[in-house]
Amino acid sequence: MEDQTDNGSRFRILTLLDEHTRQCLALHAAWSIRAVDAITVIEAAITRYGAPEHLRSDNGPEFIAYAIQDWLKEREIKTLYIRPGSPWENAYIESFHDKLRDECLNRELFGTLAEARVIVESWRVEYNEERPHSSLEDQTPDEFARSKFGLLPAYGLLPSKFAKRITNNENLIKRKSAELHF
Repeated sequence: MEDQTDNGSRFRILTLLDEHTRQCLALHAAWSIRAVDAITVIEAAITRYGAPEHLRSDNGPEFIAYAIQDWLKEREIKTLYIRPGSPWENAYIESFHDKLRDECLNRELFGTLAEARVIVESWRVEYNEERPHSSLEDQTPDEFARSKFGLLPAYGLLPSKFAKRITNNENLIKRKSAELHF
Protein backbone atom coordinates (compact mmCIF):
# COMPACT_ATOMS: atom_id res chain seq x y z
CA MET A 1 0.00 0.00 0.00
CA GLU A 2 1.01 3.59 -0.39
CA ASP A 3 0.10 6.89 1.25
CA GLN A 4 1.75 10.25 1.82
CA THR A 5 2.58 12.79 4.49
CA ASP A 6 0.91 16.19 4.40
CA ASN A 7 3.92 17.64 2.54
CA GLY A 8 3.45 15.10 -0.27
CA SER A 9 6.26 12.68 0.60
CA ARG A 10 5.09 9.20 -0.33
CA PHE A 11 5.60 6.20 1.92
CA ARG A 12 4.71 2.55 1.61
CA ILE A 13 3.09 0.15 4.06
CA LEU A 14 3.97 -3.53 4.12
CA THR A 15 1.07 -5.56 5.52
CA LEU A 16 1.20 -9.08 6.92
CA LEU A 17 -2.11 -10.87 7.49
CA ASP A 18 -2.90 -14.39 8.68
CA GLU A 19 -5.38 -15.81 6.19
CA HIS A 20 -7.23 -18.04 8.62
CA THR A 21 -7.52 -15.90 11.77
CA ARG A 22 -7.52 -12.56 9.87
CA GLN A 23 -5.02 -11.25 12.43
CA CYS A 24 -2.91 -8.42 11.12
CA LEU A 25 0.54 -9.53 12.26
CA ALA A 26 2.41 -6.47 11.04
CA LEU A 27 2.06 -3.08 9.40
CA HIS A 28 5.46 -1.70 8.46
CA ALA A 29 5.54 1.88 7.14
CA ALA A 30 8.71 3.12 5.44
CA TRP A 31 9.79 5.46 2.68
CA SER A 32 10.58 2.42 0.57
CA ILE A 33 10.35 -1.31 1.14
CA ARG A 34 13.10 -3.57 -0.08
CA ALA A 35 13.46 -7.34 0.09
CA VAL A 36 15.59 -7.01 3.23
CA ASP A 37 12.75 -5.06 4.90
CA ALA A 38 10.23 -7.74 3.96
CA ILE A 39 12.56 -10.42 5.33
CA THR A 40 12.96 -8.53 8.61
CA VAL A 41 9.19 -8.20 9.07
CA ILE A 42 8.49 -11.82 8.11
CA GLU A 43 11.32 -13.10 10.31
CA ALA A 44 9.98 -11.21 13.32
CA ALA A 45 6.51 -12.65 12.68
CA ILE A 46 7.90 -16.18 12.35
CA THR A 47 9.80 -15.77 15.61
CA ARG A 48 6.63 -14.73 17.38
CA TYR A 49 3.97 -16.87 15.67
CA GLY A 50 5.77 -19.73 13.95
CA ALA A 51 6.44 -20.41 10.29
CA PRO A 52 3.60 -20.59 7.79
CA GLU A 53 3.42 -23.25 5.13
CA HIS A 54 2.85 -20.65 2.40
CA LEU A 55 3.43 -16.96 1.85
CA ARG A 56 1.01 -15.42 -0.64
CA SER A 57 2.00 -12.11 -2.19
CA ASP A 58 1.88 -10.03 -5.31
CA ASN A 59 4.83 -9.85 -7.68
CA GLY A 60 6.26 -6.66 -6.22
CA PRO A 61 10.04 -6.29 -6.48
CA GLU A 62 10.49 -6.84 -2.74
CA PHE A 63 8.83 -10.28 -3.03
CA ILE A 64 10.41 -11.60 -6.23
CA ALA A 65 13.95 -10.58 -5.31
CA TYR A 66 16.44 -13.42 -5.13
CA ALA A 67 17.22 -12.52 -1.50
CA ILE A 68 13.69 -13.22 -0.28
CA GLN A 69 13.24 -16.26 -2.54
CA ASP A 70 16.45 -17.78 -1.17
CA TRP A 71 15.51 -16.87 2.41
CA LEU A 72 12.06 -18.50 2.09
CA LYS A 73 13.55 -21.59 0.43
CA GLU A 74 16.00 -22.03 3.32
CA ARG A 75 13.04 -22.02 5.73
CA GLU A 76 10.97 -24.35 3.52
CA ILE A 77 8.19 -21.78 3.15
CA LYS A 78 6.45 -22.06 -0.19
CA THR A 79 5.46 -19.00 -2.18
CA LEU A 80 2.10 -18.38 -3.79
CA TYR A 81 2.43 -15.41 -6.10
CA ILE A 82 -0.75 -13.96 -7.50
CA ARG A 83 -0.88 -13.23 -11.21
CA PRO A 84 -0.52 -9.57 -12.16
CA GLY A 85 -3.92 -7.93 -12.51
CA SER A 86 -5.64 -10.70 -10.48
CA PRO A 87 -6.42 -9.19 -7.06
CA TRP A 88 -9.18 -11.77 -6.49
CA GLU A 89 -6.41 -14.35 -6.00
CA ASN A 90 -5.49 -12.51 -2.78
CA ALA A 91 -8.96 -11.52 -1.61
CA TYR A 92 -8.21 -11.45 2.12
CA ILE A 93 -5.45 -8.88 1.84
CA GLU A 94 -7.40 -6.84 -0.72
CA SER A 95 -10.34 -6.66 1.70
CA PHE A 96 -7.97 -5.78 4.54
CA HIS A 97 -6.35 -3.03 2.46
CA ASP A 98 -9.79 -1.54 1.76
CA LYS A 99 -10.53 -1.43 5.49
CA LEU A 100 -7.12 0.09 6.28
CA ARG A 101 -7.62 2.72 3.60
CA ASP A 102 -11.23 3.60 4.57
CA GLU A 103 -10.90 3.42 8.35
CA CYS A 104 -7.42 4.85 8.84
CA LEU A 105 -5.47 6.26 5.91
CA ASN A 106 -8.28 8.31 4.37
CA ARG A 107 -9.14 9.83 7.76
CA GLU A 108 -5.67 10.96 8.80
CA LEU A 109 -3.17 13.59 7.73
CA PHE A 110 0.30 12.37 8.57
CA GLY A 111 2.84 15.06 9.39
CA THR A 112 5.76 12.65 9.45
CA LEU A 113 6.54 9.02 8.78
CA ALA A 114 6.94 8.49 12.54
CA GLU A 115 3.42 9.82 13.11
CA ALA A 116 2.07 7.54 10.38
CA ARG A 117 3.75 4.55 12.04
CA VAL A 118 2.14 5.31 15.40
CA ILE A 119 -1.33 5.87 13.94
CA VAL A 120 -1.20 2.83 11.67
CA GLU A 121 -0.01 0.60 14.53
CA SER A 122 -2.80 1.93 16.76
CA TRP A 123 -5.34 1.08 14.07
CA ARG A 124 -3.81 -2.41 13.70
CA VAL A 125 -4.26 -3.08 17.42
CA GLU A 126 -7.86 -1.86 17.25
CA TYR A 127 -8.49 -4.03 14.19
CA ASN A 128 -7.18 -7.15 15.96
CA GLU A 129 -8.58 -6.56 19.45
CA GLU A 130 -11.80 -4.55 19.11
CA ARG A 131 -13.28 -5.07 15.67
CA PRO A 132 -15.50 -8.17 15.35
CA HIS A 133 -15.71 -9.94 12.00
CA SER A 134 -18.84 -11.71 10.80
CA SER A 135 -16.64 -14.30 9.06
CA LEU A 136 -15.08 -15.12 12.45
CA GLU A 137 -18.34 -15.85 14.26
CA ASP A 138 -18.54 -12.15 15.26
CA GLN A 139 -15.29 -12.39 17.20
CA THR A 140 -12.25 -10.19 16.85
CA PRO A 141 -9.27 -11.78 15.09
CA ASP A 142 -7.45 -12.13 18.42
CA GLU A 143 -10.47 -13.74 20.13
CA PHE A 144 -10.92 -16.13 17.22
CA ALA A 145 -7.24 -17.13 17.21
CA ARG A 146 -7.26 -17.78 20.96
CA SER A 147 -10.58 -19.65 21.04
CA LYS A 148 -9.96 -21.88 18.04
CA PHE A 149 -6.21 -22.46 18.13
CA GLY A 150 -4.80 -21.14 21.40
CA LEU A 151 -2.67 -18.74 19.34
CA LEU A 152 -1.04 -15.62 20.68
CA PRO A 153 -2.69 -12.26 20.22
CA ALA A 154 -1.02 -10.23 17.49
CA TYR A 155 0.60 -7.59 19.69
CA GLY A 156 2.79 -6.38 16.90
CA LEU A 157 6.41 -6.63 16.09
CA LEU A 158 7.71 -3.90 18.35
CA PRO A 159 11.18 -4.05 19.82
CA SER A 160 11.16 -6.45 22.76
CA LYS A 161 11.43 -3.70 25.38
CA PHE A 162 8.04 -2.37 24.18
CA ALA A 163 6.28 -5.62 23.31
CA LYS A 164 4.04 -7.31 25.86
CA ARG A 165 5.85 -10.14 27.58
CA ILE A 166 4.76 -13.67 26.77
CA THR A 167 5.46 -16.04 29.66
CA ASN A 168 3.74 -19.22 28.49
CA ASN A 169 5.84 -20.73 25.70
CA GLU A 170 3.27 -23.49 25.21
CA ASN A 171 1.15 -20.90 23.37
CA LEU A 172 3.76 -20.71 20.60
CA ILE A 173 2.08 -22.89 18.00
CA LYS A 174 3.43 -23.31 14.49
CA ARG A 175 1.10 -21.89 11.88
CA LYS A 176 1.90 -24.66 9.44
CA SER A 177 -1.63 -24.82 8.06
CA ALA A 178 -2.00 -21.05 7.78
CA GLU A 179 -1.00 -18.82 4.93
CA LEU A 180 0.33 -15.36 5.43
CA HIS A 181 -0.51 -12.60 2.98
CA PHE A 182 1.15 -9.40 1.91
